[in-house]
Amino acid sequence: MLERLEKPKNKKKGKRLGRGYSSGKGLTAGRGTKGQRALSGGGKPVWFEGGQMPLTRRIPKRGFHNINKVEYEIVNLFKLEEKFEPNEEVTPETLRKKGLVKRNLPVKILGMGDLKKSLNVKVHAISAKAKEKIESAGGKIELINRG
Repeated sequence: MLERLEKPKNKKKGKRLGRGYSSGKGLTAGRGTKGQRALSGGGKPVWFEGGQMPLTRRIPKRGFHNINKVEYEIVNLFKLEEKFEPNEEVTPETLRKKGLVKRNLPVKILGMGDLKKSLNVKVHAISAKAKEKIESAGGKIELINRG
């Protein structure tokens, strides 16, 4: 069985660089002399642009990014009116089950739309208009701590 196997034909040996003068590729190993590209590893990082001002420094910097900003999942009152029954409890978990909230972020209720049902709302934040509308419909509001 083993004697019938053929030798692989594509086993070309690589050039042996830097193995003495008589090899023809000794000393500088075919890289010429001196200069940036004669160094090992090409002498510069892949993103190097030949001394030209790098792209990351050419692009203008604009604005301000607040690292302490709290992002909320937003739900409007008209969605609560559609999906919940009267006197039902509204929590981030129930909102997630009913498909109103996708990501695992704090939930904020906003006041767009009308609410005619009384609901028990337990969320992380609520707008003043939404609070007013929920309380006028006979509902209760409890804020959950984000921590």
